[in-house]
Amino acid sequence: MSQTAVADSDTGIPLRELARRHGLSAAGKLPSLPEYSRQLWSYRHFIASYANAKVTSSLGKTRLGMIWQVLTPLINATVYYVIFGLVLSTARGVDNFVAYLCTGVFIFQFTQSVVQAGIQAISGNLGLIRALHFPRASLPLAITMVEVRNMIASLGVLMVIVLAFGEPITVEWLLVVPIFLLQSIFNAGLAMAAARLGSKVADFKQLVPFIMRIWLYGSAVLYPVSKFAEKLDGWQLAVVEANPLLVFIDLMRHALMEDVHLAASPLVLWLEAIGWTLVAGLGGYVYFWRGEKGYGRG
Repeated sequence: MSQTAVADSDTGIPLRELARRHGLSAAGKLPSLPEYSRQLWSYRHFIASYANAKVTSSLGKTRLGMIWQVLTPLINATVYYVIFGLVLSTARGVDNFVAYLCTGVFIFQFTQSVVQAGIQAISGNLGLIRALHFPRASLPLAITMVEVRNMIASLGVLMVIVLAFGEPITVEWLLVVPIFLLQSIFNAGLAMAAARLGSKVADFKQLVPFIMRIWLYGSAVLYPVSKFAEKLDGWQLAVVEANPLLVFIDLMRHALMEDVHLAASPLVLWLEAIGWTLVAGLGGYVYFWRGEKGYGRG
């Protein structure tokens, strides 16, 4: 007898039809993407509370607390300035190298922090996953929320640095908000993709620092973006200049600084940023959703 023919002994109604009438579904069945999105939205308060708990647990025992979220990129920028700006003289060709460098470091640090935390979003919370039922995307999204909040404070510091080194406030500073929103969605997609990869391939965590270091050197964080055009041309140059982090960094530099050399026109950069946000944000979400039923098993 087929599964569809199995019926309740009292009513004679097929069990599948009976389950449908009462809103029941098969155990372990992957919900549709719209249904999964609705479930995720219903857990928005849990995501916010979990993000707050992550901040408290990670920084609550340190004396400086949240200040470390600003100190980290500042210290990195100082080290990079000494090595690349003074020792290696990569500052040549950039009028305001300190503002240029700090913008690149802060924006890159935003994505790097999300990816490094996202890789352990599933593998580091197996106890929670096995104990409670909730959309697993809540975890990488909570991690992204933590870094978004940290980055808001960092952007305030970055603006002070840019002003202190001679850049004026212009109407283009308003573009910081949409740039930040696009990068946040982009980062959320990366966090979800990294979370699934980290849950399936334990060794991927060891590769992330090397991947991010290569990405750092390929994003014109430490030297003028014009250096690429001096060494590359054709499709190679096009691929390097389409690097999403280079795009976000260039847009932020264009918003905060005057007379800064860009890899492409602002219009092209905006189109690329929107494209990368859709690809990474939606792609990472779908990729994570497809593995929903496998998280925490094994």
